[in-house]
Amino acid sequence: MAAAAGRRVRDVASACSAESFELRHLHLALRVAFGPPGPGRLEGSARLELRCLREGAAELSLDSHPSLAVRGVGLAAPGGEPRPLRAESRPFARYGSALHVFLPEPLRAGECLALDIAYRTGEGPGVCWLTPEQTAGKQKPYMYTQGQAVLNRSFFPGFDTPSVKSTYSATIKVPEGFTAVMSATTWEKQEKDNTFTFKMSQPIPSYLIALAVGDIVSAEVGPRSHVWAEPCLIEAAKKEYDGVIEEFLAVGEKLFGPYVWDRYDVLFMPPSFPFGGMENPCITFVTPCLLAGDRSLVDVIIHEISHSWFGNLVTNANWGEFWLNEGFTMYAQRRISTVVYGAAYTCLEAATGRALLRQHMDTTGEDHPLNKLRVKIEPGVDPDDTYNETPYEKGYCFVSYLAHLVGDQSKFDAFLQAYVNQFKFQSIMADEALEFFLEYFPELKKKGVATIPGFEFDRWLNTPGWPPYLPDLSPGETLMKPAEGLAELWAASSLNMEAIKAVDITAWKTYQLVFFLDKILQKSPLPDGTVAKLSETYPKISRAQNAELGLRWCQIVLKNSHEPEFGKVKEFLHSQGKQKYTLPLYRAMWSGSESARALAVETFSATASKLHVNVQNYVRKILASEPVGT
Repeated sequence: MAAAAGRRVRDVASACSAESFELRHLHLALRVAFGPPGPGRLEGSARLELRCLREGAAELSLDSHPSLAVRGVGLAAPGGEPRPLRAESRPFARYGSALHVFLPEPLRAGECLALDIAYRTGEGPGVCWLTPEQTAGKQKPYMYTQGQAVLNRSFFPGFDTPSVKSTYSATIKVPEGFTAVMSATTWEKQEKDNTFTFKMSQPIPSYLIALAVGDIVSAEVGPRSHVWAEPCLIEAAKKEYDGVIEEFLAVGEKLFGPYVWDRYDVLFMPPSFPFGGMENPCITFVTPCLLAGDRSLVDVIIHEISHSWFGNLVTNANWGEFWLNEGFTMYAQRRISTVVYGAAYTCLEAATGRALLRQHMDTTGEDHPLNKLRVKIEPGVDPDDTYNETPYEKGYCFVSYLAHLVGDQSKFDAFLQAYVNQFKFQSIMADEALEFFLEYFPELKKKGVATIPGFEFDRWLNTPGWPPYLPDLSPGETLMKPAEGLAELWAASSLNMEAIKAVDITAWKTYQLVFFLDKILQKSPLPDGTVAKLSETYPKISRAQNAELGLRWCQIVLKNSHEPEFGKVKEFLHSQGKQKYTLPLYRAMWSGSESARALAVETFSATASKLHVNVQNYVRKILASEPVGT
C-alpha cells in the first residue's frame, strides 16, 4: 500500500518512479558476512512487487548508491526463471545514484509485476560495521543499518522516499553465534542454518526498515516488550526498563489511539552508537547511555514511543516537512510526560528544549532559512544537512499554538486521535494537516484563525525566526526557582554552606539537576576551590552514572580547569561514543588550558577506534582547528 501523497508530492531527494509505480511489497533475502575483506558485506537480492500507475510506462528508476553493486535485474516469472532486464546506474546526487531498469514492453495502468535485483553492498553510509573493540562485550563484531533520512538506498535498491509506504519481509542469514533483529512485527529463527525470517505487516516508509546483527540476547520487560542488548548489558537493561515501557504505551494509547505495531522492543546499541535513539517501528534502537542504573533516564524513551503515532504512522511526505514528524512527536511526548510525571517536570524539560532552540538560533542567526518549519530542500542537497532543533522545538510551539487556539486540552487530545485515525499509514504535507484541523474545528475556521496577523499559519511555515507563540512553561518554576537559587549560592565569592546545606536535592529528578548544572556552567568559572567543594557536597552528581549529569559535570570540570577531576572526563569519553556528548567535551577541552588540550589528544588517541567513523572525523576537525586563545 503506497501513500496517496506519494503520487502527488515530488520528493527532490529521491530518484524513484513513485508517480508511475506503486510499491506493494519489498522482500530482502540477504547473507551477512563480517570481514575481511573490508569490514563486512551484505549479499543477496531485493524483490519489489509493483503495480503500474501510468499507462505505457516502459522503464522505472530506483534509489541506489555507488557502494551498492547490482549483479543483475530480472522480471519475475510465475514458477520460472526471472527474465533478465537491462539496467544501468546513473549519477543522481552526492548521497545516492539512480538505478534505471528497462522493461521489455510498455505496461498498462493497473498491471502488476515483480522485479528481482541481485546485489552486494556494505561500504555505504547506511550500513555500519563495528569491530569487537567498538562493542560493549569486545568479543564479536556487530553491524547495524541507519536509514533516516536518505541512507537506506545504500542498504537496498528501492523507493527511498518517505512519501511511499509498503509492507516488507526479509530472510537474513548470519554467521554462527550471531542474532539478527529487524523493525518487523514478527521474527523467527531457523536453527539449522542460522537464518532469521521477518515480516512487517503494516506499510512503512523505507527509512524505517532497519537491521542489526551481533551477539544480541533479549529479556521480557512487559506484556508486549522486550529489551535486546549484548549479554553483558542485558541484566542492566532489564532492571532499568522492567514494567516501565507498558506504562508509557498505555498512556499513549489513551491519548492518541491504538498502538498498531504489536510489539514495542528496545535494542540497546553498542557504546559507539552515535545517536540518542532511532524510532524504528517495533524495535527502537537506543544509546546504552540510557542505562543510568537508577531509572533516571527512562523518560527519554517517551519521545521514541510517541513516534509510534507521529512519524511512523502519520509521516512527512518529504524531508522539507520534517516538523510534521518531530513537532507533533515533541507535543505527544510532553502530553505523555505530563500525565506520568506532572506539568511542573514536563515544563522544566520543555524549558531545556527551548534553551537549545535559543542557542541554535543565536548561532545561526534567526533569519537563517533552516529556521523555517517548511524547509525548501534544493535538488542535490542532502536532507541530513538540514537537520537542526527547529523542526523539534519550533514545531512543538506551533502544535502548542493550535492547542491554544482550541483552548480545551481534552478537545485537542480528541483532535490528535482523529488526526492519527484520518492519516494513519499515509504520508502527508503540512497543508493537509492544517486543512484537517480547520475542518475538525469549523468554528475556528469561521473565525479565520489561519490568518490572525502575526500568527498566520503561512508565517509559521514559511518565515524563519523565533516562534510567534510560546507555550506557558510557568508550572515549571516550582522546580526552576530552587535550582536557580542554589546555583546563585554556589556562584557567590564566599560560600554560605549553611544556606547551601538547607537545600535538599535528594528528591530532584534528572531535568531539575540538569537545570541546576546548566546554571552553574553559565556562571563558571567559579571562585577557586568551589568546584572541589561542589563535588564533595554532591557525590550523586559528580559520580553520577546518568550520562546527562555526567556530561554537564565534565563540562563544569573543564570550564573551571579543575584538573583533579580531569580523569572523570577521560572516563566518560571512554564509556560511550554518543555524538551529542562527545563533541561538546572535545570542544571544551580544545578551548581550555594546555593540560586540557593534552587530555583531548591523549583521550582521542586511546578511544578513536571505538568511535563511529563520522564522530572520529568531527573530533579530528576540532583537534585540527586553531585552539581558542592561542
